[in-house]
Amino acid sequence: MTHPNLLNSPPPTLLPDDAVSRDAIAAGAPLENVAATTPSHCLPWAALAERAHEGGRDIEAYAYARTGYHRGLDALRRNGWKGHGPVPWSHVPNQGFLRALAALGQAAAAIGEDEERDRIAQFVADCDPEAAHALNVLSWAVQR
Repeated sequence: MTHPNLLNSPPPTLLPDDAVSRDAIAAGAPLENVAATTPSHCLPWAALAERAHEGGRDIEAYAYARTGYHRGLDALRRNGWKGHGPVPWSHVPNQGFLRALAALGQAAAAIGEDEERDRIAQFVADCDPEAAHALNVLSWAVQR
């Protein structure tokens, strides 16, 4: 039995499965090849951003993360998202977008783009507090 949404909040947005990207990455395919093969998927862009950040290449991380973020916004909108509402971390296909979003915030923090860092930290938490915790947003976000 389902109950009506009494708070009039939007339903969670669940992105379609991106098993092609996920499986290619798990099989060890070069991330650049996965991104080139599946450019509309967020996961390879997020992984490229994370790798660049770990290597101290902050501008490269920012560019990869920004690409994944914009690809994710496109996918969210195609799947009914209206600019707000939950994007659950527990839904594995959403994790590529959420990882790209967090990578963008982390890269913004690294290059001193404080307003973007703060906006992204709030965006991750608004999508799903569990994502903010899983992605360790507090490690790069300014605590108020």
